[in-house]
Amino acid sequence: MNIDSDKEKIWGAVLSAIKTDVSEGSFNTYLKNTQLLELKEADGRKICEVGCNSSFIKNTLEQRFWGQLGLEAGRILGQKCEIVFRIQVKRNEEEIVSGPLFENKKSDSYVFDYKKANIREDYTFENYAVGSSNQMAYAAAQAVAKKPGSTYNPLFIWGGVGVGKTHLMQSIGHEVIRAGITPVLFCSGEEFTNDLVEAIRFKSTDKVRSKYRKLKLLLLDDVQFIAGKPSVQEEFFHTFNTLLREGGQVVMTSDKPPEEISKLEERLRSRFGAGLIVDIGAADFELRTAILLIKAKQRSFDLPMELAQLIAENVEGVRELQGFLSKVETEEKLRGKKISREDLEQILKIKENESRRLQVITPAEVINAVGSFYGVGIQQLKGERRTKTIAWPRQILMYLLRQDLRLPLEEVGRLIGGRDHTTVLHAADKVRGEIEQNHKFQSELAEVRKTIFTSGSN
Repeated sequence: MNIDSDKEKIWGAVLSAIKTDVSEGSFNTYLKNTQLLELKEADGRKICEVGCNSSFIKNTLEQRFWGQLGLEAGRILGQKCEIVFRIQVKRNEEEIVSGPLFENKKSDSYVFDYKKANIREDYTFENYAVGSSNQMAYAAAQAVAKKPGSTYNPLFIWGGVGVGKTHLMQSIGHEVIRAGITPVLFCSGEEFTNDLVEAIRFKSTDKVRSKYRKLKLLLLDDVQFIAGKPSVQEEFFHTFNTLLREGGQVVMTSDKPPEEISKLEERLRSRFGAGLIVDIGAADFELRTAILLIKAKQRSFDLPMELAQLIAENVEGVRELQGFLSKVETEEKLRGKKISREDLEQILKIKENESRRLQVITPAEVINAVGSFYGVGIQQLKGERRTKTIAWPRQILMYLLRQDLRLPLEEVGRLIGGRDHTTVLHAADKVRGEIEQNHKFQSELAEVRKTIFTSGSN
């Protein structure tokens, strides 16, 4: 074998051997797009110089796969091998690199369809970081995306707040639409409930049934919201059966597995368990680092690996990671220079001090401060009116009670008029999305917090 001219065949054999020992998600994310760039001889061993797409991929390969790749390469070449990684993006005229840090180009019709399906543009497999806590869910989601209606139907994904359930679910939607399979719809359990309530009120149930029962793919987020609502569960039961009978795919997310959702009808619990139930655990350090790098790339914000790792060591929640990344980006703009490690350590110290300070702020003080800032009475904040001038401050209040005081979802719901915890979750997500997209609102929220801290220290 002419080794120098046959690098592609050698590396293909290495990858084929290692593919059987790792999950599909890990292989596609970290190994699939690597390539053997150079093969050298040194001190009686082979030096394999391997190209990869990014610093994140390089770091992960060195930590998790360096030894295994070296052993496989040595076995194939019949000589001791050492692997050296180098960042080099693999591209050719017919291929667009697909990995967690790269996005595929989309046609105009594709863009229209995913917007019509109520799917976020950035919630794709390409932007989804894979780690030990979500490998199985990721592999299952990809399998469903490739063969909707036949593989794992229904797919039920459960896990805590902010672990990436919605992102993974919507990634399936992107792939299905990209394959030309429509109609697709993403909605929350609350939206499904509201649609049905409105249909009953205005005697238009046929319209709602037509909306949901003709889908090729239904993505239902926070399905636990329908539990305890007999009419809604009845309608969803028949919608579910119709979709599966017609070859449609159902994907659901929840904060609990079906058997732990209280007040869920047994027939639905049985249907949900007939497919595949997978969970997503809390993100570990490696996955948190990957998420930071992906989010930074999406914002065109240069975040060195060293700083990403420092943040990941000190911030645990995925949503908190995104919020802290926004803070670091804002700090860099204000300072007019790149954030150094020392700068970041100081920001993290301030964050820690703020967290300690927030512990002395009471829910009542937060409620009073938000009501005063927006000119809305406390009873209105806790009431049922949904006009924008009341609903938006109410959502901000839920976000602050959840984010700053670290109150459980159920406790926030109890404080704001006895609302369901999924309503609180929806409100927090909406405010968090506004923070990410609206710099003017970031300043407004800072003023609200300043009011809270001032009133709390008096």
